[in-house]
Amino acid sequence: MFCYQCEQTSQSTGCTAFGVCGKDPETAALQDLLIELCKQISVKALEARAAGKTTRDADLYVMEGLFTTVTNVNFDPKDIAGIISRGAQVLKDLGGEFELAGDMDGLISQGEKVGIESRMNTLGEDVTGLQELIIYGLKGTAAYADHAFVLEKEDDSVFAFFHEAMAFLLNPAPTVDELVALTLKVGEVNLTVMALLDSANTGTYGHPVPTPVRITPVKGKAILISGHDLKDLDLLLKQTEGKGINIYTHGEMLPCHGYPELKKYKHLVGNYGGAWQDQRAEFEAFPGSILMTTNCIQKPKENYKARIFTCGLVQWPGVQHIDNGDYTPVIEAALEADGFAETEEEKTILTGFGHNAVLGVAPQIIDAVKSGDLKHFFLVGGCDGAKPGRNYYTEFAEAVPDDCAILTLACGKFRFNKLDFGDIGGIPRLIDMGQCNDAYSAIQVAVALAGAFECDVNDLPLSMILSWYEQKAICILLSLLHLGIKDIKVGPTLPAFITPTVLQVLVDNFNIAPVTTVEEDMKQCLGA
Repeated sequence: MFCYQCEQTSQSTGCTAFGVCGKDPETAALQDLLIELCKQISVKALEARAAGKTTRDADLYVMEGLFTTVTNVNFDPKDIAGIISRGAQVLKDLGGEFELAGDMDGLISQGEKVGIESRMNTLGEDVTGLQELIIYGLKGTAAYADHAFVLEKEDDSVFAFFHEAMAFLLNPAPTVDELVALTLKVGEVNLTVMALLDSANTGTYGHPVPTPVRITPVKGKAILISGHDLKDLDLLLKQTEGKGINIYTHGEMLPCHGYPELKKYKHLVGNYGGAWQDQRAEFEAFPGSILMTTNCIQKPKENYKARIFTCGLVQWPGVQHIDNGDYTPVIEAALEADGFAETEEEKTILTGFGHNAVLGVAPQIIDAVKSGDLKHFFLVGGCDGAKPGRNYYTEFAEAVPDDCAILTLACGKFRFNKLDFGDIGGIPRLIDMGQCNDAYSAIQVAVALAGAFECDVNDLPLSMILSWYEQKAICILLSLLHLGIKDIKVGPTLPAFITPTVLQVLVDNFNIAPVTTVEEDMKQCLGA
């Protein structure tokens, strides 16, 4: 195998024997084959669209196929083989053909022939790296598009772009300029998708409001829900109402407490644990059942494997999957488990600062900036991970001067969101804007502030210190680059697929840079 799509890839160069994420070589090969099949489907879908034909099956298949191969989503080779078989039929219905091997070993062999290394040998590392940058951006965008689709929000132009981009990636001789242009186009389309998802979430569950969230247990039976999908939480809350079971969020589900239509449930009692990479210890200690939605799953330990469940596109071999929205098995497992024996002293953290909430106090923020009470904003957030070096983000947040505010989002905030940062004239110094996709909220706030101060976003007293792990972070970065935002610092390491040549392009055009030391980066941000 060869995979370098996540930040934790082995030796910061690529996983070649077994994925750091837990992905085995067989699954890796099947995922490569699935992506190749999606490209072939997109070619035929473009032809069909040009002829005025509908391509609904192809649209949904490519979106879900891309999301399925995001890091920490589907680790089940049998399930992926089934998805590939279904894709071959989608292609056939479009007039194409993809002759699949008749057994698992044959499919794996086919996947090995269309992986990254095969293109590196013919196209070189720079072109292949740019192709993968596009693929990973598309994967993240597809994940957000799928989240929106679940809530019945979609945009046909997004499906059309998926096909356009995937078909282009079959070009045998792409130029660097063409690939760079397509990379920025991915960022543009992802911005559209994030707006679509924001509309889906807020249109269904209301605009988030600042909300203190309990982070200590309450006595009683318990279910923990992790991932990103708000609808899964909504269904779980409805199905558990009145059953004497408390619901806790985990990881990227923390911001759900700010949505009015979710926080109204009395048995949504708090958040348990931190970011995704700590789940094996946290899930082992959790005395209830666990539901994994979207991406973030790690290999379950045997002592909780019987009480963890997956839904949506998430799969792990041997873990019970729920594909009909009926969470009865999760509820039964929770009732059989011990639950929390005691209620601990209440401690809380604050979430729910979406763009609507922040812009609602924009005049107060603007006045604080003009008076000099609030001197600088730092967006410190993104994906968290287990690789050494991520303590940088805790240390950076702690080093932010008292007259500056910290915007944060995604699971990177768990590095420091339990610390007390106080406030500036009633404005919290730590402003949790939500999930990774809520980078859209941060962008809207930045654009609004730039308008208020009659300047460009790059001229605002705003610095972006981002952490990345998987493909959702990549598409957000591409959206920021599409908007022309410069001087972004990225860490803890740069993506392995960004070669020195590609990095130089990003430096020349956007002054993007890896994080260095807290002291040096803080000095640069503040112009000291």
